[in-house]
Amino acid sequence: MSFAYPWVFLLLLLWGFTFLRVNRESGIRVASNEQWKFLGRGRARHLWLLRVLELLFFVLLVAAMARPQVGSNLSVEEAEGIAIEMLVDVSSSMDQSLVVPGEGKKTRMEVAKELVEQFIAGDGEQLMGRPNDLIGLISFARYADTRSPLTFGHKALVQIVRDLKIQDRPNEDGTAYGDALALACARLKNLDELKSESASRRLSEIKSRVVVLLTDGENNSGNHLPLESAGLAKEWDSRIYSISLGDAEGLGIEKTGLGESPLSSAEQVLSRISEETGGLFRRASGYESLKSVYAEIDELERTRIETRSFTIVSEIFWLPALLALTCLVIRTVLWTTWLRIAS
Repeated sequence: MSFAYPWVFLLLLLWGFTFLRVNRESGIRVASNEQWKFLGRGRARHLWLLRVLELLFFVLLVAAMARPQVGSNLSVEEAEGIAIEMLVDVSSSMDQSLVVPGEGKKTRMEVAKELVEQFIAGDGEQLMGRPNDLIGLISFARYADTRSPLTFGHKALVQIVRDLKIQDRPNEDGTAYGDALALACARLKNLDELKSESASRRLSEIKSRVVVLLTDGENNSGNHLPLESAGLAKEWDSRIYSISLGDAEGLGIEKTGLGESPLSSAEQVLSRISEETGGLFRRASGYESLKSVYAEIDELERTRIETRSFTIVSEIFWLPALLALTCLVIRTVLWTTWLRIAS
């Protein structure tokens, strides 16, 4: 507890000085005190209560004038969330195999689903999960399909990721990530409308918009070219992180230790759309390299959490004021009734 005006307590010294002086000068000389012996008997012996109540009244009144305050510290975490559209290639080429350390061979689709799930929910190691982020899922082959709208319901989203299947219909096979990008950017842009229509605090905390594109081929279908979709992303303030998935031989990665070979034409397009929107492009040649790419994106696009501390001050001057009034009332009642002898 603290006092806003502690100097007010100096009044107690002034009152004490005045009290002692008045009592010293108020005495009278008498020849004998025999006639006052009755004061030691009956109610008269309790007259000291009036003095005590007077003292308490003044002390409590001064304490109330000093404005006692109690404060408590409150820390509030403010999270700046991110809206993320996850784009996953489900074309027939995703049925090709990759070697997973300790697990043998898995299809690209199986590896992609596993790591997208870990990106969303976390694996406790490299990938920490996205509990504060709004995440949606779009799959694409010849056509782009919204599998999940942007949602905070990550448990249901993870189940949708697990249910992804390769498109095995010949008339629907292909790679239209240009359309998928355009759809993703439109979904992210619509967040402005959702914020205005919803009172949700979590929606209002979304400050950043990101598209994470995973594909193993070049855009060969759809109505939108990748660079056209990148223009929409840039206009609507969305970043694109693109990942080219394949084996080392298919990607043309040299095994001589001298580094990677130049980008293919398909990879150059992916690199350019990422660069123009402020994202990044990465190659992934297997499970570990793909996981490291997702971990890099996860680290770059972490939710920013700020902790703000507040001190809440409560005025409690009313408490000593109330107690002072109580003392005054009790003193008045005693003085006019039970201890009326004092008059």
